[in-house]
Amino acid sequence: MELSPGLLLLLGGSFAAFRLLNRGLERLLPPPRPALRNRWKWRNICTSLAHSLLSGAGALLGFYFHPQMAEDLIGTHSTAAYSLVAVSVGYFLQDFVDMLCNQKLHQSWELLFHHSVVIICFSMAVLVRQYIGFALVALLVEINSIFLHLRQILLMANLPHTTWYRLNSIVNLGTYVIFRITTLAWMTRWLVLNRENIPLATYMVGTVGMAIMTPMNIILFYRLLRSDFLKSSREVWREKK
Repeated sequence: MELSPGLLLLLGGSFAAFRLLNRGLERLLPPPRPALRNRWKWRNICTSLAHSLLSGAGALLGFYFHPQMAEDLIGTHSTAAYSLVAVSVGYFLQDFVDMLCNQKLHQSWELLFHHSVVIICFSMAVLVRQYIGFALVALLVEINSIFLHLRQILLMANLPHTTWYRLNSIVNLGTYVIFRITTLAWMTRWLVLNRENIPLATYMVGTVGMAIMTPMNIILFYRLLRSDFLKSSREVWREKK
């Protein structure tokens, strides 16, 4: 393991950049009137959206321009892919601190727990300079996060009954299945199939991470389905009655 000056610069620079973005977002993207009561949350979600756009697109482009990573998720990676994973560590650290300082623990413990798992796993990858490809697969989940964050933004803007919200709900659920549930299932399968090629400590961290993330994401999927689709169906049924 080596905490080089370049890695420290990437981590610190990412943390500072996302912190500055968070602080300046109200000028770049003023919150709508319904969101004025919770300015912090508006800034936090918009910052998260910026990271999801960067990391989701970056993960796709990483595999497109360096397809060798898909064949060797352990030892092969590009400089851009390594940098993207390191930048994501900086973002998750910033978001962790932001939630810890601005939100009550009982409201944010699930996300804080999620961020802790991601920070540990991604930090191990950048420190040992291995499993970057595997971390990049995990960042494909951020493609769905784009639509999760857009959903929150539309709700904060008090636009839950618009065509845009309905369309986003459909895309959100579709990308959730493809880029979140399917990706996590594939990652779990990959860990099992490559058990002999992975050191025990690393295998345990990865397995525990998947064991935590998978049920969390299944629960969130049910909440989204109930809120955006099952709830709507019940409302239509009541109107018919």
